[in-house]
Amino acid sequence: MNRTRIHWLEGSCLPAGCMVLEAVPGVGNVGKILVDGLIEKHPSRTIGWILHPDFPPHATLSDEGLIGPPRLNIESVIIPSGERICIVTGMMQPMTASGQYEVAEAILELAGDSESSRLLVLAGLAAEPDQRSIHVVCSDIGFRNTLENEDITVSRDQPKGGMIGMAGMVLSLSSIVGVPTLGVIAETIGASCDVLAADRMAKWIGQAFEVTLDLDLDTSKETAARLMESIGAEASIDDYLGMDEVEVSSDFYV
Repeated sequence: MNRTRIHWLEGSCLPAGCMVLEAVPGVGNVGKILVDGLIEKHPSRTIGWILHPDFPPHATLSDEGLIGPPRLNIESVIIPSGERICIVTGMMQPMTASGQYEVAEAILELAGDSESSRLLVLAGLAAEPDQRSIHVVCSDIGFRNTLENEDITVSRDQPKGGMIGMAGMVLSLSSIVGVPTLGVIAETIGASCDVLAADRMAKWIGQAFEVTLDLDLDTSKETAARLMESIGAEASIDDYLGMDEVEVSSDFYV
C-alpha cells in the first residue's frame, strides 16, 4: 500500500490538462531555482501538500508563524499568457528508496488523474564549464516519437549514469502508468546554485513548448540567494556570478 498522503488546501485535484513541473534540490539546484523563480515572480498559491512518513522528520515554521509538517508543496502558477501550470517542489525527498518510489507513484497519479498535458522533471547533470547542453529523456517510445515529431531531440545516451532518487523514479515509472513525462536535464558546473544553467533551462522550455515563463536572470539570482540561505550554503550567490567577466559573462551557458 502506498503510504503517500495528499492533503488538499484548495480543491481536490490538479487543474485539468495543465503542464506539471517537478523539481527538488539536486546537482546545481537547476530545476529548483527555476520553479521557485516562477512561484515568486508570477501569481501563485499553494493548493496542496504531499506527505510521506519517510520525509526527514523536520517540521518548519511558515511565514505566518505556523509549524508545518515535512512535505512537498503543490503550487498553482499563472504565467503571463494566462495559462496555469502546476509545480511540485520542496526542500526534500524521502530518505528511503521505498519512500521515493511511493511519492513518485503519487505524483504520476496526480498528473494522470488530471490528464496533465505533460509532466516535466527538471534536473541538473554535472559537466565541465564549457558543456552547456540540455538533454531530454523519457521512458516511453511512443511519447519519444511524439516529442521528436515536435522537433525536440530526445537523448539516447545521456545521462550515462542513469538517474537516482525521485526524479529517476518519476521518469522511469511514467511509461507504466501512461503519463506523458519527460526529463529536462541541464548540464551544470555543479555549483550550489547554478543560476545560469537554470536560466538556460527556462529559455529552452519556453521555446520548446511555446510557453511564456518570463523568468529573467535577475529573478533567478534572487531566488538562488534565498535557496542557498535555506540550505545553509556558505558561499554567496555572488561568488558564483561575480567571477571575472572573461570567465563568466551574461551569455555564459546560454
